[in-house]
Amino acid sequence: MMVNFRETNKIELAENFSVGKFKEVFDYLDENIVWTIIGETEFRGKQAVVSHCQQVKEYFNSVTTHFEIQDTMSDYNKVVVMGTAAFNKDNQVLSTISACDVYEFNSEQRIIKITSYCIKH
Repeated sequence: MMVNFRETNKIELAENFSVGKFKEVFDYLDENIVWTIIGETEFRGKQAVVSHCQQVKEYFNSVTTHFEIQDTMSDYNKVVVMGTAAFNKDNQVLSTISACDVYEFNSEQRIIKITSYCIKH
């Protein structure tokens, strides 16, 4: 199957966000984005999402992180990224998670919705 540029760009954006490269995605967040982290919280609006990403990035900078994308699927305006993350400090595992992030894009290539499922091990 041939993947067009727009499809590839959506996949790249979703994968970057899922592995904590938030800054590279900020310009593609819709002003009215909703990010739901199932069982935890919900962020409404670009500023709320950016603010949370900045807090998460501070944590990522305080530990050693290892992200692994296991699968990415894309269809029309949705991209699904599945993977794992391990967080270490001083040679000790602090936590590991398995995650699935579902991204929804509008016709202007902006992310309008993210739904994150995170399972801690």
